Amino acid sequence: MSVAGLKKQFHKASQLLSEKISGAEGTKLDEDFMEMERKIEVTNKLVFDLLSKTTEYLQPNPASRAKLNMLNTVSKIRGQVKTTGYPQTEGLLGDCMLRYGHELGEDSVFGCALVDMGEAMRQMADVKDSLDINVKQNFIDPLQTLQDKDLKEITHHLKKLEGRRLDFDYKKKRQGKIPDEEIQQAVEKFEESKELAERSMFNFLENDVEQVSQLSALIEAAVEYHRQSSEILEELSGKLQKTISTASSRPKREFKPKSIRSSMETLDNSQHNGLSYSSSLKSTDIQINHTVNGKTDHITSVPLSWPESPTTNGNIHQSEVLDQPCCRSLYDFEPENEGELGFKEGDIIILTNQIDENWYEGMINGESGFFPINYVEVIVPLPQ
Repeated sequence: MSVAGLKKQFHKASQLLSEKISGAEGTKLDEDFMEMERKIEVTNKLVFDLLSKTTEYLQPNPASRAKLNMLNTVSKIRGQVKTTGYPQTEGLLGDCMLRYGHELGEDSVFGCALVDMGEAMRQMADVKDSLDINVKQNFIDPLQTLQDKDLKEITHHLKKLEGRRLDFDYKKKRQGKIPDEEIQQAVEKFEESKELAERSMFNFLENDVEQVSQLSALIEAAVEYHRQSSEILEELSGKLQKTISTASSRPKREFKPKSIRSSMETLDNSQHNGLSYSSSLKSTDIQINHTVNGKTDHITSVPLSWPESPTTNGNIHQSEVLDQPCCRSLYDFEPENEGELGFKEGDIIILTNQIDENWYEGMINGESGFFPINYVEVIVPLPQ
């Protein structure tokens, strides 16, 4: 920085100190200018908060919010990417319902209803993807541009104006000690900065209908989301009511218990003439009349035994059939931040997504959230 520049910075600092500490008054600008400056300051704050709250409205999950902020809108417009890159809660619920609905089978009324609802939830997830992309493209991105370009430019003009005002006030108070040429030059620069700042604020505030158009785009996206969601849910409601009506009018089946004694007699009759019979049923004494070639044999005290659970050292082993990505926790994890998923050592957690090299996203006991990778051991990995 040149000597003249250092000198000017000293003048500004000296004038600022005299105003803050000594209560010296600086040059007052007109009321219209001050009102425009106040509105610009409010707009700066509201745009910042609006961007934050809108992404939170779209995605309460902080991990998904981060991915939403990284969406490449240009790619969305060109059709290169059709998904948001993060799972919607509706989609996770739909996948759960579809999986268990198929396991129950088509002969289960509840299973068929779960399949219908799971498909509807998947459609809801697609609609939610469209909402996120639409709002990002037509509301969040324009606001971000407003903040990064227009408001930033106005802030620059106001900051420069304040610096030139301080320099002018310093020289004005020392009139006689400072050459008149320097004072005149300070006045001209002060006037120039005021005009630039005033014009930029005026143009911005006069064209604030553009921000109203962006709010309208947000509302239109929300209306379209709720309209499509309403259609999907109304169609699903009709299917479920039809299922209820059909199931209620269906003739009830009678329960016919199968006797263990009759089952044993049938099996015993099929294994006569020297064929041996063995059973894993728990031992009990049953007398059975066994007739072969007109002769009746009385079999008493046939040892039977019920199946026993295999044990090792007194602990019951349960085979875990896991057909989806999951992991087992190695330690207890207590969530410290919103969106984290807590669990105990030994819990089985369903994996839904890998956020980055340090965090997984998963579900346990109906709750979803993210948790550190080094707290778990992967049993079934996520698909690549």
